[in-house]
Order: sequence, then structure tokens, then C-alpha cells
Amino acid sequence: MAIRLGDTAPDFTAETTEGTVNFHDWMGDSWAILFSHPADFTPVCTTELGYMAGLKPEFEKRNCKIIGLSVDSLEDHRRWSEDIAETQGNAPNYPLIADADRSVAELYDMIHPNADETFTVRSVFVIGPDKAVKLTLTYPPSTGRNFDEILRALDSLQLTANHAVATPVNWKQGEDVIIGTGLSDDEARERFPEGWSAPRPYLRIVKQPH
Repeated sequence: MAIRLGDTAPDFTAETTEGTVNFHDWMGDSWAILFSHPADFTPVCTTELGYMAGLKPEFEKRNCKIIGLSVDSLEDHRRWSEDIAETQGNAPNYPLIADADRSVAELYDMIHPNADETFTVRSVFVIGPDKAVKLTLTYPPSTGRNFDEILRALDSLQLTANHAVATPVNWKQGEDVIIGTGLSDDEARERFPEGWSAPRPYLRIVKQPH
């Protein structure tokens, strides 16, 4: 069954390169990124996992943990990590799930038979501290992901979870945002006493709250 936004992320227990993980316990009160890659010792995945390792400090600043998955063994994960370190400059510094029986992949609907019957697609799940799924992305095996965009989206998710705003196209941290449509003008004046610009009544632009 497909996982939809707002669904509780399925819990699981799995072996990883950092020991046995019970997913919900491992998350604690953090955000989490769960992402799958089609197979170990493949070129696109090698670039992705190395880049994600370099970004880990940025995710940590945002109270967000990272965990990867493929349908390969722990032994393969560990051997491949050496290749990633040598070719990308960063070895994976987050747990990689060994999912040889595809139990987690199937739980999260990561195997799309019309794309490939064996390997996982490039799935991304952003999960909040309440264990609800906040964002999903699905890429085909041949297309590498933009993890800078996932970091940007996380910034938006965290901001909009705490303030009655939405983020416009191509928004980045620190830029103006949009007052949520659920707020009346009177309610918005209480939250944003410095005011806003409104090129249209439904388009109220305000400085990013902090």
C-alpha cells in the first residue's frame, strides 16, 4: 500500500551498519530522512551516499537523522562504504539498512515492478517527530537526487509546522514567506504586527518569522 502524506511512518526493526535499529525508537523526538538506493556498488548511488554524508552536519543542525536502505547485505554495505570514501571523499556516517529480504522496502512500497522487479526505486521519506510522513519523493533508478533540495524542503517543513505561513516557489531559508490562507487579516495582524505586502488579497507576503 502506498504511504501518503500524514500517514504514520511504519515502524520496523532492522539490522544496519550501526547495529540493530528499531525505527521509531531510533528517531526519538527527531525528524528523519529515510532514503533508499537501488543497489550497492552502483555509480549513481555512490555519488549520492557520499554527498549525503557531507551534508549530515546540516541535517543535524535541524534535529534530523538520516538512514539509508538497499536490498543488499551488511557485508556489501561495509565494503562499498570504502569505495564511497575513496571516490567521494566522505564515507556514509549514518546507518544503512541491510534489507536483503526486502521487508522494509515492501513496507514502504519502495519496489515498483514496472520500473524494476528486483531493486528499490530512489525513494525519500521525510518524517516528523510525531512519526507522520511529511514529504515523499520518488525518482527512477537512473536519476540521482538533489539532496540540497531535500534540505531546503526540510527547512520549509519545519518553518511551516511552527508558523502559519507557506513558502513560495524556490524559497530559501531567510527569504520572505506567504501568510497562510487559513488566517484572516485580523488574525494575521496579531501574528505579524509589522504588516505585509499584498499584491492580491490572497497573496500576503511577509518576512520570515523566526
